[in-house]
Amino acid sequence: MKNKSKFRPNPELKLMDQVREVLRYHHYAYRTEQTYCDWIVRYIRFFGAKYHPCDMGKKEIEAFLSHLATDCKVSANTQRQALNAIVFLYRQVLDQPVDELIEHIKARKNRRPQVVLSQSEVQQVLARMTGTHLLMAQLLYGGGLRWMECIRLRVQDLDFERDLIYVRDGKGGKDRTTTFPASIKNGLQTHVDRIGQLHEQDLAKGYGSVYLPNALDIKYPNAEKEFAWQYVFPSKRLSTDPRSGKIRRHHVLESGLQKAVKVAVNRAGIHKRVGCHTFRHSFATHLLENGVNIRVVQELMGHADVKTTEIYTHVMAKNIDAVTSPLDVL
Repeated sequence: MKNKSKFRPNPELKLMDQVREVLRYHHYAYRTEQTYCDWIVRYIRFFGAKYHPCDMGKKEIEAFLSHLATDCKVSANTQRQALNAIVFLYRQVLDQPVDELIEHIKARKNRRPQVVLSQSEVQQVLARMTGTHLLMAQLLYGGGLRWMECIRLRVQDLDFERDLIYVRDGKGGKDRTTTFPASIKNGLQTHVDRIGQLHEQDLAKGYGSVYLPNALDIKYPNAEKEFAWQYVFPSKRLSTDPRSGKIRRHHVLESGLQKAVKVAVNRAGIHKRVGCHTFRHSFATHLLENGVNIRVVQELMGHADVKTTEIYTHVMAKNIDAVTSPLDVL
């Protein structure tokens, strides 16, 4: 039975335009919108675009998911992402819930220990980074921020007086506070002063607005040009917002930080699979090694369940340092 109270897309629009309309109604991030649309298009094209999704269902969805797992050999997370996009199409756009009926072939998910850097290795990597990318990496490690949480920081999220960093709308839509590393306070203040000058230049040229979430630009018409709402790490160039068409200064591209971390790791001669998220893993692990209560670490990390935080106890150095290899006692 169809839900009469849910949002209905405009039936006169093309299917993918309906999908975008519903995604934007529910305030999905633009990156999520792109990802979901890509998966839905792949799902439709998998059957040669012969059928409309309304004429397909459980059998076709399972076939597509099986194809991803067995032929494309995608990871469990990638397959789950595709499933979420297709379920969204049927549940939110076509109003045909099918997820409870699907018996898809899951790609096997093996839980591996998180890759963690030692404190010495963190120092080596940071020593080989400079400028804005260094500041960003220091925030990832010093505050346990996720990669995109750092990139999306706004000026008002930095509380220099109380030494706190506010993470807004993090994973799962949750807000939290985390530690503000004292060692980068002066450098970050200098950086904020510099982007303040950049913002003044944008305003003088007739620009200076920034994207605001959850329709705040309608509720507070002048907020988009306030410095407090500007990104801490803004792009070097103005760009056109793909949704509104406005010319704005967005945050930096995430690929820049990724590349900078990779280069620094290679220069440090560290042969581990290190990425931006490794700093967050190292933050949690080192706190636990230093005796910080796991519940405090859970709060700083923004984990809903302490079991998620417990995964870092498996890579703590003190857990294995006291163990002697049987080879050494022969």
